[in-house]
Amino acid sequence: MNFEIIEKLINIIKDRKTNPKEGSYTNTLLSAGENKIIKKLGEEFAEFLKAYLTEPEDRVVSEFADLFYHFLVAFEYKDIDFANVLKELESRHK
Repeated sequence: MNFEIIEKLINIIKDRKTNPKEGSYTNTLLSAGENKIIKKLGEEFAEFLKAYLTEPEDRVVSEFADLFYHFLVAFEYKDIDFANVLKELESRHK
């Protein structure tokens, strides 16, 4: 399993925050602000739950990927380092 894509995605989101790119969905979210990001997280979570309960695995995976991306955007908006999540998980399993 390769987790490099997570780091790549985080770096892209960080770059969009400091170097906005016209037409970027990430920039649209970041510039819309915290309430929009939280609303989008809620929508994506609802879509994930629906897929989890009623749809095939490929849809569940797709919806989780969407949800995960939006979590990363929310973290970047608040300047929360995702590495801290990994550290927290590690601390729980020592």
